[in-house]
Amino acid sequence: MIDFNNKGFFKLKQNPDFAEKVNDLLLDDERIVDSYKTMRDGVVFTNKRIIAVNVQGITGSKKDFTSLPYKNIVAYSIETSGTFDLDSELEIYFSAIGKVKFEFTGKSSMLEISKIISSYLL
Repeated sequence: MIDFNNKGFFKLKQNPDFAEKVNDLLLDDERIVDSYKTMRDGVVFTNKRIIAVNVQGITGSKKDFTSLPYKNIVAYSIETSGTFDLDSELEIYFSAIGKVKFEFTGKSSMLEISKIISSYLL
């Protein structure tokens, strides 16, 4: 499982091509909302869950996929980007694993992701 306390993993930038890494994991009725990546690792938001991808090894052929279903979220917080501060944050509290924090740089779909999470919580 990914070490969610390692903040270096979570400085994410929008990258639609990264979503291809999880296509084989998706359910028939699951759709991709957005995807983000760092140098090698990344996160894909679907309409059902968050899939964190940790690319391992020198060649990057080994990958660790962590599935975080929205149904296990008990609370969350978003911080949108501003005029001079272009970074945004998403903090999610899961019932079994605790807090997971994602930091984004540049454009992000925070409001759409927030609506999806809320639809599972409310």
